[in-house]
Amino acid sequence: MAYDIDMIKKVYSQMAERVNTAREVVGKPLTLSEKILYSHLWDGSAKEAYQRGKDYVEFAPDRIACQDATAQMALLQFMQAGKKQVAVPTTVHCDHLIQAKMGAAIDLQAANKSSSEVFDFLESVSNKYGIGFWRPGAGIIHQVVLENYAFPGGMMIGTDSHTVNAGGLGMVAIGVGGADAVDVMAGMPWELKFPKLIGVKLTGSLSGWTAAKDVILKVAGILTVKGGTGAIIEYFGEGARSMSATGKGTICNMGAEVGATTSTFGYDESMDRYLRATARTEVADAANEIKEHLTGDDEVYANPEQYFDEVIEINLSELKPHLNGPFTPDLATPISEMGVKAKENDWPINVDWGLIGSCTNSSYEDLTRAASIAKQAVDKKVKAKSDFGINPGSEQIRFTAERDGLLKIFEDLDATIFTNACGPCIGQWDRSDRKGDEKNTIVHSFNRNFSKRADGNPNTHAFVGSPEMVAAIAISGRLDFDPTRDKLINEDGEEVMLDEPTGIELPSDGFAVEEDGYVPPNEDGSSVVVKVAEDSERLQLLTPFEPWDGKNLMGAKLLIKAFGKCTTDHISMAGPWLRYRGHLDNISNNCLIGAINAYNKKTNFVKNQLNGEYDGVPAVQRAYKKEGVPTVVVGDHNYGEGSSREHAAMEPRHLGVKVVLVKSFARIHETNLKKQGMLGLTFDNEADYDLIQEDDTFNFIDLEDFAPDKQITVEIVHADGSKDTIKTNHTYNQPQIEWYKHGSALNLIKKQNAA
Repeated sequence: MAYDIDMIKKVYSQMAERVNTAREVVGKPLTLSEKILYSHLWDGSAKEAYQRGKDYVEFAPDRIACQDATAQMALLQFMQAGKKQVAVPTTVHCDHLIQAKMGAAIDLQAANKSSSEVFDFLESVSNKYGIGFWRPGAGIIHQVVLENYAFPGGMMIGTDSHTVNAGGLGMVAIGVGGADAVDVMAGMPWELKFPKLIGVKLTGSLSGWTAAKDVILKVAGILTVKGGTGAIIEYFGEGARSMSATGKGTICNMGAEVGATTSTFGYDESMDRYLRATARTEVADAANEIKEHLTGDDEVYANPEQYFDEVIEINLSELKPHLNGPFTPDLATPISEMGVKAKENDWPINVDWGLIGSCTNSSYEDLTRAASIAKQAVDKKVKAKSDFGINPGSEQIRFTAERDGLLKIFEDLDATIFTNACGPCIGQWDRSDRKGDEKNTIVHSFNRNFSKRADGNPNTHAFVGSPEMVAAIAISGRLDFDPTRDKLINEDGEEVMLDEPTGIELPSDGFAVEEDGYVPPNEDGSSVVVKVAEDSERLQLLTPFEPWDGKNLMGAKLLIKAFGKCTTDHISMAGPWLRYRGHLDNISNNCLIGAINAYNKKTNFVKNQLNGEYDGVPAVQRAYKKEGVPTVVVGDHNYGEGSSREHAAMEPRHLGVKVVLVKSFARIHETNLKKQGMLGLTFDNEADYDLIQEDDTFNFIDLEDFAPDKQITVEIVHADGSKDTIKTNHTYNQPQIEWYKHGSALNLIKKQNAA
């Protein structure tokens, strides 16, 4: 079934004219990314050429997707916007609030019981405002979107950083905070700085143990976690065309780990096959009619250096399988070198868990390739030395995999089949085999491996690999196992080797499912009543943030100077805190508790300048708020990398933090701060970070003149009375300054809708 086919056909009917107009305006051949961007301008056809990395542009996305953890806050905000229905097709997917523990049936039952209040809220809001609802157990948002909603040439935004997964079907799909989604739900334009373009030319073809996952593991090693910031990564070449659509999705998915705005591939036969296999023949037929506009122009790919800001070339025939990690997804190591590297760094060699699935690698092809390794282990009498966990990507994938015997292969290896949900990938994992802070190693096919992310243990060394490599390493039980050359000892004491993995791109008997978990909204939701109990611990109606008083900000105290990597996981942890995603005050009790204090190298232990005592970050900040004292958070490079969660901006805003001053921001987090009426600044001279002392007070002495491209001067007053005066930069344009003036973008939307 092709959802929203009329919308898709409308996009395609306009595309040829808009692309041709853009090509004339820009005056040169266009990349695929440019074609999609220029064909989705809010004002219609292009009238000017935009400067990459500089110009803010208003766009009209085709659709929105929200997962349950972020949907709560997004919909709580939308309820204040004064609209009767969402303006574009929107869906909500319940995949984050299901904890992996015993297995699919028991875990899903437990989630439906413990989070029923949240699920009922999301379903009722969806019903009221015309939003499609996918029940718990239906699948992971990005796999469900790929199977049902993604379409070549479309533009989509989603309240999850891995929305970019839909690039596997040739979309420009971008992760955003909930406030951005609310703009589009309310029928307003969506603003984005026109991205730079990174081209990745893929030659050759994958073979042996090398998988699509290894492409992005290699790219992450090249670009690092911030090398793609502000850019779209566009893959092209014969190697790109040789991969499956779900393999392309895996590559796009992990583009979030290099900070990319999104990643995408040009339309090709693999996408056509996937659309038809997932019952969207009508979409494939429509795409084929304009397929020349659904990929970059020939001249671009023939001479990529002339059209991209940066070009990377990878020969897939020479690419080796990788493991990335620990603690960061860009630490890339070929599997052949892992033994030496692990020994040099004292990484635990024994592997306790192998986890396969997540939104990155949970397709039918992924499961078949991993199952081909698992079956060899069973057939060759090799018992797995590590525990196994499997998260299918959707109920359709799970049902089909069960029908075709794939799940039984894993079960024969004593694997636990978890729910079709995110599970361990986002910290929703009740891991019973480890307690405390014991040093250990796990391998998984997920996308992120930040400290504490999977199980809350800061000493869990998590390594990212392809599903088949995870299976092989988990079977061996050793991080230094190289299946291309190492042997295993089976139950009979014989030496055996694992053969190369084999996979099936699409099921020969087609996909099947009995109940996909989709609930369409009421045609008229006006009578639906959305209830939120006043004493609820899980949900809380929002109170608008106070507008700026128009004055200079004086006497602000330092809350914390964060040292090193400070992701959205550090600022607003997931795991057990997910239960409070719909209750701003309760979840604010995790505000910055994972950030490392630069002065004592401890987490959640900062000085309260009001009394000189040390306490947790939320407690100290609440003390400042009670006394009406404004505060500042100081950070390092790429502050706010990782998940799109806007709670990382809303929590400090709610608690009274006024300014976040850092060396550099991750894109989504900087936008989230702006949307919530926060002041996000960067040091003009990065060395000024070192001037900040623990007892400092900040005066923003020319904030009254806040204007685009105008620096803000900060006077830093130290405890001994000495002062340093520094310059800071910002990227606010005039409309964003209006958000700041009104206290938040939502406050401005409400004012405009009331007019």
